[in-house]
Amino acid sequence: MSLLVVGLSHRTAPVGVLERAALTGEVPTRLLHDAAATTTVAEAALLNTCNRIELYADVDKFHAGVAELSLLLAHHSGVDLEELTSHLYVHYEDRAVHHLFSVACGLDSMVVGEGQILGQLRDALAKAQEEHTAGRGLNELFQQALRVGKRAHSETGIDKAGQSLVTFGLEQVAAGAGEIAGKRALVVGAGSMSSLAAATLVRSGVTDLLIANRTPARAERLVEILGPDVARTLDLAKVPEALADVDLVISCTGASGVVIKAEDVAAAVAARTCAQPLALLDLAMPRDVDHAVHELAGALLVDLESLSHAHAASPGVGDVDEVTRIVSDEVTAFGAAQRAARIAPTVVALRSMASGVVAAELGRLDSRLPDLDERSRAEITQTVRRVVDKLLHAPTVRVKQLAAEPGGASYAEALRELFDLDPAAVHAVSGTPVGGAPQPSAGGAR
Repeated sequence: MSLLVVGLSHRTAPVGVLERAALTGEVPTRLLHDAAATTTVAEAALLNTCNRIELYADVDKFHAGVAELSLLLAHHSGVDLEELTSHLYVHYEDRAVHHLFSVACGLDSMVVGEGQILGQLRDALAKAQEEHTAGRGLNELFQQALRVGKRAHSETGIDKAGQSLVTFGLEQVAAGAGEIAGKRALVVGAGSMSSLAAATLVRSGVTDLLIANRTPARAERLVEILGPDVARTLDLAKVPEALADVDLVISCTGASGVVIKAEDVAAAVAARTCAQPLALLDLAMPRDVDHAVHELAGALLVDLESLSHAHAASPGVGDVDEVTRIVSDEVTAFGAAQRAARIAPTVVALRSMASGVVAAELGRLDSRLPDLDERSRAEITQTVRRVVDKLLHAPTVRVKQLAAEPGGASYAEALRELFDLDPAAVHAVSGTPVGGAPQPSAGGAR
């Protein structure tokens, strides 16, 4: 597999660009299929979160792959290619694996160490499997990334140092609008981020919580989980008038436009008698809360842009170095295993050829010495096979060791040349047609 990553995130693009590039609705699915359908791509997966859009692909040509994936990202995001290109990053082969493993560990997150990314990676893999755009290569890669992420969280203290985006956002809210405990709160949305926000509010001491969602059934299920003594549902259409009755609003929907307007917030602020500002935490991308709320007196808006600035100024994470070492070790091990796996078909083909030669010679022996007794025949057969096995043992073991090192693919090629192996026989073992990309297994790439 030749892994290529093309994407943009909070590290390379301002929130305004991420907001315009956000993929919503059926767009991610169409992007996946279009990527997998290109001539250079054998498999594709999309990691699409509030602060990153990344296409992972198994490509046969680097430059053509970069060009095609960049063009697709521009087309489906609606951002001009020239503008988008200045914010894109590209990783290839081991660097791409290193990037994915770092993402899985939370090292590349807005809030370093947050664990939500593991669920998002799991969803990205599940989506690619569901749409049949991921084959064996990306399945193995993403499964390993999930294992690396879990290892980092279990073996280091990055869990304690790294907060979820919700927790970090609520800290910023508390700094500007007072303690969370005892506040009346409204959560708009009932997806994974909104559900986490609602649960965090309850743990923080909120006992009066409204849940509003486009699909009422999802809001009702969330209320059942939190408990009707703490939470209750609210019709989404009544959110504007409910703003005056709460102290804190958290919004994270998949809407493509503004959900909470500045004029509605202004009216709510005017109707409030509380001295503390009306606090709004916007965790959506694109944004749910009108940016103009930042300018309103009596309102405090914390959004992804302000969270990014706040986290950039926060102290470093003490366990980052240890997690970085884990990532580096895992990338090395993964690369070695992949390179070793690539030579396996050549070794199998070599042994198969040797078995064929032995069988042919034993057949010739039978024709020349038809009166040979069974005991002698068995002894000769065993001796010939033992000689061939011993002759092949050292070179096959050594070539597997050498293949695990960088540049190891050349040893497989040398082995094929030295023993004049039929390329078709090697490709038959690997399931790859001569001169073609790997054929997908059941549930693999189309």
